[in-house]
Amino acid sequence: MLSKSVYFIFQDVQKHSVHTLVFRSLKRTHDMFVADHAKPVSLDETSHKVKMAAKLRADYSAVLHMPVLKEGKDRPLGSNMPGNQNYAQPGVALTADTQIHRNPSEGGVHAMALALPPSQARLDASRTAAGVGDIHRNAGGAERSPAPHSHAMSLLEGGGTKNSSLVARKAPTMPKPQWHAPWKLFRVISGHLGWVRSIAVEPGNQWFVTGAGDRTIKIWDLASGKLKLSLTGHISTVRGVAVSTRSPYLFSCGEDKQVKCWDLEYNKVIRHYHGHLSAVYDLDLHPTIDVLVTCSRDATARVWDIRSKANVHTLSGHTNTVATVRCQAAEPQIITGSHDSTIRLWDLIAGKTRATLTNHKKSVRALALHPRQYTLASGSADNIKQWTFPDGNFIQNLSGHNAIINAMAVNSDGVLVSGADNGTIHLWDWRTGYNFQRIHAAVQPGSLDSESGIFACMFDHSESRLITAEADKTIKVYKEDDTATEESHPINWKPEILKRKRF
Repeated sequence: MLSKSVYFIFQDVQKHSVHTLVFRSLKRTHDMFVADHAKPVSLDETSHKVKMAAKLRADYSAVLHMPVLKEGKDRPLGSNMPGNQNYAQPGVALTADTQIHRNPSEGGVHAMALALPPSQARLDASRTAAGVGDIHRNAGGAERSPAPHSHAMSLLEGGGTKNSSLVARKAPTMPKPQWHAPWKLFRVISGHLGWVRSIAVEPGNQWFVTGAGDRTIKIWDLASGKLKLSLTGHISTVRGVAVSTRSPYLFSCGEDKQVKCWDLEYNKVIRHYHGHLSAVYDLDLHPTIDVLVTCSRDATARVWDIRSKANVHTLSGHTNTVATVRCQAAEPQIITGSHDSTIRLWDLIAGKTRATLTNHKKSVRALALHPRQYTLASGSADNIKQWTFPDGNFIQNLSGHNAIINAMAVNSDGVLVSGADNGTIHLWDWRTGYNFQRIHAAVQPGSLDSESGIFACMFDHSESRLITAEADKTIKVYKEDDTATEESHPINWKPEILKRKRF
């Protein structure tokens, strides 16, 4: 009988959920203390005066000396404080002028803004040169701290105070990009039996070279697109080719670990450069000295003396495949991009890393040096990023090419081209990062739609033709549309508020 009564009592307790019980407990606690919480906190006159004095000194010290505004609706500063109609902050003499100062009206604010020196934004708008400085100021994804004078300029623009509400400043907007003529497909060249992986144009701009997965190197006439010569010797995919500007030599590298020097007068290999332990993915020639730089899947880049075949330096530091390498005459003379998501700037004399850029999150497979500016672009699956030399300071992100970027090229007119493994080509305005054209050319008849990747792209020396190497075994040549004008192809440009991105 006792057990049954305990059972019924237990059943009654179970009827109320834990939520209900907690709510009841909270309600009891609230009812117990509600009287205390409902009482307003008494206003302390002394502390309120100190607070208002500090606010006047901190936010309005620069406008307390302004002339009286003859408007009946304005009241003297501090007149809204209880029991204090003639309030003066410490440090300001209470004279006939200062005691009747009023809050600036909208007209007064505009008058003050016009009287100030020209702001940095106005100075930038009046400039037309597309220099590195413009890119820094107008960058869409700044990853660096602002210049020391920019804070002072913003304070000056706001009347010399920390209160930005006094002057309505215009939000920073993306500068209008330069107009570029659209590019169109001009010629499709067939002949390779495998993926075309690399391109190089000879210094005289008469012919160009391609290397492909069919283990051959082919030389094509640039004007007509006809095949001039085929070179065989590699036993695996040819991943890189380069034509020397200082001698009649052609250099090639491939997945067979070989780096070859071809004498174009005899069309045969005259030198081999032995040392890489795995597939060689790219190579580049130094523009002013007889040095060849190669990069490999063995996570190193090697510097070779062209004549003696000596391995001058082995540039080690990357932790994964080094996919691309570029050389230039100025420091840093060697730049590499790797599958470890970093870019390294190398000191050629010491053979050591000068700087490591770690902003990318994905493999860096493409680099492009601007022919006139001291700048660099790097391509990855996360973003295209622009940098300044010599230290690799970040400029801006070029977002929108959402694919694995295998190749990039830039010309003197400020047109940056990025080619991806899905067959798309994006063309960008270098200064503003505006994507003004997107191209997806059809694959060669008989090829799969998936075989539309772009592995290499390059402008010829006249910069009037763009050559791409593609996965459908073709080479495509693009030209600017001569009939296009800014009226017929206007820039679809909308000013946007800049978004600062850290990475």
